[in-house]
Amino acid sequence: MSDESPAPTTTSEQPRPSGAHPEGDAAVSARPEGTGPDAAAAGAQGAGQPASVQVSPGLYKRLTTGLAGFASAIVACLLLVGVIYLITPRSNKELLPTVDYGSQAWALAHNGPYQAWGPQGLPAGWRATSARLTGLGEKGQPVQWHLGFLTPSGQYAALEESNEKAKDYVPRMTNSKAATGTRAVSGITWDTYFRRDKKANSLARTLPDGVSIVVVGTASYDELAVLAAALKPLDKNGTSVVTPAPTQRS
Repeated sequence: MSDESPAPTTTSEQPRPSGAHPEGDAAVSARPEGTGPDAAAAGAQGAGQPASVQVSPGLYKRLTTGLAGFASAIVACLLLVGVIYLITPRSNKELLPTVDYGSQAWALAHNGPYQAWGPQGLPAGWRATSARLTGLGEKGQPVQWHLGFLTPSGQYAALEESNEKAKDYVPRMTNSKAATGTRAVSGITWDTYFRRDKKANSLARTLPDGVSIVVVGTASYDELAVLAAALKPLDKNGTSVVTPAPTQRS
């Protein structure tokens, strides 16, 4: 009998680096293809996601912080406001309301303590924008009537009349203590006043019964004279005052 036995097999094994995972090779080989961060990013872009624009950190900081960022925000806001202003429809129609003062004229003519005066037959282009009657029916109080108009030239003109003492009422309505001269309107003499700081022209006169009439405004003396010439006594037996219709402007 032979005692021969198979020779031992010698295996040559390379030393494994320290810290290497014993299953590292298997883990690497077991990872399926198409996974990992790169593959995920590629998949997101392939799914229709917009690609981001890469900027340097320095540029990003300049655009979002500091003076440059603030200036960019201001410019963007101004551009937005400009676009809104351009696309917003605008109208040239008058913003001031048109008022009818006929009822006040009727009340003053019938119930007033003095002979009232009011505008009649004003030319086209005059538009009443305000009317105020105070003191009527109040015992011991003077009556005051105010009518405001927009003139054909776009200026302001007003009628102010009252039975208040002329020495107090006229300076207050004309914003001046002394007359600058006189002017004849339809054969009647009016005192002229001018307040430079308020750019106010005035025509004023006091009637024999003590009633003061003042025509005042930013309108020229010529336009104030038109209003003054249109003033007529209001008849208590049949007052008929036609309020000027508004002028249509495009």
